[in-house]
Amino acid sequence: MLLVTMLCYLFFYTGRHNFGWAVKGMVASLNISYSTIGWISFCMLIGYAIGQFINGNLADKLSPKLMVVTGAYLSIMTNIAISFSNTATVIMILWGLNGFFQSMAWAPGAKLINNWWDEHERGKAFGFYTMAAGLSSAVTYLISIVLLQQGIEWRMLFRLPVLLLLVTATIFLIIAKDRPDTEDNDSHKPMAKNKSDWLGRYKAAFRNKNFLLTSLSFGFESMARYGLIFWVPVHFLGKNWKDNPGNIWVTFLLPVGMAIGALCFGVLSDTLFKGNRLKAIVVGMSASAILSLLIFIVPTQQIILSSILMLLTGFFVYGPQACYWPLSPDMLGSRLTGTGIGIMNMCGYLFAAIGEPFLGYVIDITGDSNNIFIVTALACVSSALIAFFVSRSKQVKVV
Repeated sequence: MLLVTMLCYLFFYTGRHNFGWAVKGMVASLNISYSTIGWISFCMLIGYAIGQFINGNLADKLSPKLMVVTGAYLSIMTNIAISFSNTATVIMILWGLNGFFQSMAWAPGAKLINNWWDEHERGKAFGFYTMAAGLSSAVTYLISIVLLQQGIEWRMLFRLPVLLLLVTATIFLIIAKDRPDTEDNDSHKPMAKNKSDWLGRYKAAFRNKNFLLTSLSFGFESMARYGLIFWVPVHFLGKNWKDNPGNIWVTFLLPVGMAIGALCFGVLSDTLFKGNRLKAIVVGMSASAILSLLIFIVPTQQIILSSILMLLTGFFVYGPQACYWPLSPDMLGSRLTGTGIGIMNMCGYLFAAIGEPFLGYVIDITGDSNNIFIVTALACVSSALIAFFVSRSKQVKVV
């Protein structure tokens, strides 16, 4: 179940992280500003945030498997519709809808995995799941790079990559099961009356102060992550990436580092950090802040050094995500896994949504995309400080 869920999510970002690679062609073709591009990305992230808030709760009630597959199919159709669009307004609306459809996968997928793994190995399981998401970025980056080098226009970036998602989502539909036939965990035992309805699940999550602070920390982590995922291709492609073809491969190391970091942090949170996931988050986000500043200082012409920094930054900025997800069942209990992850991810994408148009505006007014690394460094520092505060709270406890 873990592997088939990972396989499906491995290609989910082909319908989301393809956008950054289409920006250059879209700007030239449709004559729109980077600020407008930022707002288009904002709409997708807001749609994703709203979807997480809704779909995370639904995952505790409905079939996680069917939610994942439905989201995949609808996202594919939306991407193809965008490829035939000719105005920024239409793309903005469709991309916002795509965000909602994409949100139907993560929390339900996490709920399915939680149903199959107990708390003692939950960190490892979520580490592998988060690694699949990181690898999904790498797969999308690789496909986009190859297509660009073949001279494919930006519209094809919304048509071809998502065909792989069509295949894996169908495999997931055939093989996956929501839960074991017999299970001993508490994720599907009858809930208390005051928690049995959708509103009760929300209330239970919002009453937990440390969970909310952890979600706030996750918000800043997501702002940094998406600031890098979305704008790094724009930065390294430059005015004409063909003059420096090596730069395009530097960007590929970012999602590779993310995938490795997700797996390592998931395992380390259960072993080296002895289940202290908040401590692992503080370490990871502090390191990524330092690395972002180093990228700001190092010229893009220094390809080898830039490549190393990009790999390490991806490792530390995304690795902690594997520690955030199990904190939902840790703090709220397995019954509220979907609801908690949905709320946490909603917070993450709200912050990421705020960051996108801001970063686009920074590039427009300064004329230098290098400044995105200052903003991401500040976001990483904020995430680390909040996680440190939560880790020092005497009220932190595992449910």
